[in-house]
Order: sequence, then structure tokens, then C-alpha cells
Amino acid sequence: MAMRNHRWYVAIAAALLLAGCGGGAESDSWDGKAVALTKEQVRETLPDGGAMKRWKESARPTTVEMDKLNYRSEACPIKGNAGCENSRFFGVSTFRHNDNAATVTFLIIAYDSEQAARKAYDVLWDGYYGKKAGQRAKTFSLGPIGDERDARFGSAGYFGEPGAVTQTRVGTTLLWTLAGSMDKDEDSVNEDGVNEDSVRDLATVLAKRARQAQDGDAPSAALEG
Repeated sequence: MAMRNHRWYVAIAAALLLAGCGGGAESDSWDGKAVALTKEQVRETLPDGGAMKRWKESARPTTVEMDKLNYRSEACPIKGNAGCENSRFFGVSTFRHNDNAATVTFLIIAYDSEQAARKAYDVLWDGYYGKKAGQRAKTFSLGPIGDERDARFGSAGYFGEPGAVTQTRVGTTLLWTLAGSMDKDEDSVNEDGVNEDSVRDLATVLAKRARQAQDGDAPSAALEG
């Protein structure tokens, strides 16, 4: 399942590229501007190879306008594409770890207002994304990142492979980190693979980049080490 999910998101990225475009707890700790991002800002918010040390791009960051039904179906795959109301852009980037079988996909939906993003938060988490880590997944803390955040860690694969999903709201954007691995070896998972700490680091990078973009800065947050 982890491999299938990764391939599905790579396929989404490829489809978006060919198309021509290349609740949670709330917090006041990320006070800053809440502005609607441009298409280019959304693309720059997605981590690229330069921000992801020890990871290799499976598909480069790609962003599309939410002006077609199929894009909404990919971003908000629930009845009536609920959660995509007043959305402007959808972006995705995917990576595979250089040293193990771990994969990660970053997703972003940019809305025309903070109110629209806030309204969509619970709709998408409860209706779809919160279920991506498996039925027995447990919640874990991301720390004080973003304006709202949720995270679950479980077994996302057919054979018990680890998988995790995080959702964060930063101003006018909703962000997701979906991580999985084909490796069930405990030592590998604890050292460099998919675990709560590594997923927290990945989600934090994405959230920081979204904050930088909305503050009018070029996104520069990157993984350390």
C-alpha cells in the first residue's frame, strides 16, 4: 500500500505537469500574514531537491489552478469535492529516501482566504486525509507548527509497513505530509526511515515554507543534517 500510494501521487504530479503547470488544535504561535498565494508562490512553497537532504525527487514540485473538476477530485476526493470550495491552486511534490525504502509526498491547497482554509480543515481531515495512515493509526504531536495541525501514525501498507499523515493549516493554505515505507525492519525505521520524529521534521519544513511565502519571503526552510 505504501508503494501504491507513492506511485499514485507520482502519477498525480505527472498528470498535473502534463496539464501545463509545472479540527486540529489551534495556535497563535505562528502569527503572521494570511494572504492568498500566487501560483508561483505555491510551487515555491513545496520542498524541492535543495530543501530535502538525503532525499531524491520522484516528481518535481508542480502546481495547477483549481479550475477543472479532475483537479478538485484529486485534491478533495470526497463527495462533491467538499473542502475545495474557494480553493485557488493545488500542488504536489514527491521524494524517495536515498538510503532506504521511505517515501514522502507533500501536498498543498491554497485558498482565497484564511476563512476558506479554516472551513475546509475539518472537512478534509475527517472526510479523507485523516484516514490515510490506516484504521488503527494513533495520533501524535507535531508541536506548535502552523495555525492548526493533526497527525496520525500507523500501518499504511498491506503487510504492516509504517505510514503517517499530517495536516497543517498555515494562514490561507492547507498542507499535507504523507510518508510511508516498504521496510518493516525496526532498526531501519528508528534510524532513518518513517517514524514520528522524521515525519514531524518533514511537516515542519513544509509549514515553515508556507509561513515564509505568506510573509512575502522566498521559501527557504530545509531539512537539517
